Amino acid sequence: MNEEHTVSFPAPSHWIDGRAVRGSGPLTDMVNPADESVVATFHEGTAEDVDLAVSAALVAWDGWAATPVEHRAAVMRRLAEGLDKHREELAAAITLEMGAPISFSRQAQVGFPVASVLAAVAAAERFEWTSEVENSLVVREPIGVVGAITPWNFPLQQLVTKVVPAMLAGNTVVLKPSELAPLSARMFAKTAAGAGLPAGVFNVVQGTGPVVGEALTRHPKVDMVSFTGSTRAGRAVSVAASGTVKRVALELGGKAAHIILPEADLDTVVPRGLAFAWANAGQACGAYVRMLVPEGLQEAVVDKLRAAAEEYVVGDPADEATRIGPLASEHQRRRVDDYIRRGVADGATLVVGGPGRPQGLESGAYVRPTIFSDVDPQSVIAQEEIFGPVLVVIPYTDDDHAVEIANGTVYGLNGAVSGGQEHALEIARRLRVGQVDVNGGQHNFQAPFGGYKQSGNGREMGRAGLEEFLETKAITR
Repeated sequence: MNEEHTVSFPAPSHWIDGRAVRGSGPLTDMVNPADESVVATFHEGTAEDVDLAVSAALVAWDGWAATPVEHRAAVMRRLAEGLDKHREELAAAITLEMGAPISFSRQAQVGFPVASVLAAVAAAERFEWTSEVENSLVVREPIGVVGAITPWNFPLQQLVTKVVPAMLAGNTVVLKPSELAPLSARMFAKTAAGAGLPAGVFNVVQGTGPVVGEALTRHPKVDMVSFTGSTRAGRAVSVAASGTVKRVALELGGKAAHIILPEADLDTVVPRGLAFAWANAGQACGAYVRMLVPEGLQEAVVDKLRAAAEEYVVGDPADEATRIGPLASEHQRRRVDDYIRRGVADGATLVVGGPGRPQGLESGAYVRPTIFSDVDPQSVIAQEEIFGPVLVVIPYTDDDHAVEIANGTVYGLNGAVSGGQEHALEIARRLRVGQVDVNGGQHNFQAPFGGYKQSGNGREMGRAGLEEFLETKAITR
């Protein structure tokens, strides 16, 4: 990492009952995916560590649940201020732990969480906590102890969209962040404590899914699990949680289709579509990885994609000029490279990129950003979540065909439509997804985010994100 971005970080230890705690499990290395160097070593958590964290959360619950929402909101506002104050350190940590380019880390990996905290506070402040339904008083109350399990691709944002609404609702939390990206969670915990969050309200246990995640999901004193990750892992979480009939909220995989309508301005929508496909090296469940284009316009679209791709610099994520850094791990690099090879083998037309490492980047978790055209909508690269900088261009004949292709996967997280506003809105209503971007609409941090089908069963952000963490009681008199 460039010296100008070298920052000292707190050790990625557990955070239990308001203090750093060394884990009791085996030592594990945190690896910088850009150069494969070991940048931190920490003790993984165990089921016993989860017990300690859950116990701390239980002790803190009564007092925090009874705290007026105005006070909880004030703590979260100070938390947002603290995150913003430490934006550079947090951005550098996220770049180090999962490889996002430093400019993207500042703007999205830290900027989005700050905005998300403030949006959640605003939602809590105007939330209707009690209401009258004929002769009943309907009361919204916190669930209890929430277990949160978050991934490595947006380590701080995914944390914030679960933990902050849960705490605003009056719950206490035990978080298991990804073992690949442990630094930002530890930094969040310290920042929250500095904002005045009482000990035990937020706890972190580092470690793996099969050990810490399993213990947290099965724990009889955990009242709810909120999970973001792959659809495969989400199924396992649901099974593990079923023994105690706890609530489970899942935000899982995606295979977003970006439908470009015949009347769309290709000079605008094609580069924008590529940006949403390759941002964060394509490691986003909502990445626009399928570009659906009228068959008569495919050649023009491909030409514009080829030109737009030349603007993307692949390299050291600490370099300000880099737009695509490494993937988060060597395992992820091999997985994505295998998909690229599969696309070639299955006969898709390679537009840019291809298998193997980019020239001059013989070490680190780098792949060649890739675009395929003439892609069969039923092929592996058009159906499965690749989670890398791989865009597939699929031609369609008419509106019905485009909608059929867009809805033709097991996923239903999000999508996008570009074209005439009314035409685009008509198509958006036909998509079986939880969120649709029409003509690059400005991101709304109050809008609910979550999926249909195998993309999950919960919602995050705004009012819906608060409601996920609340029980409903009817008092009839």
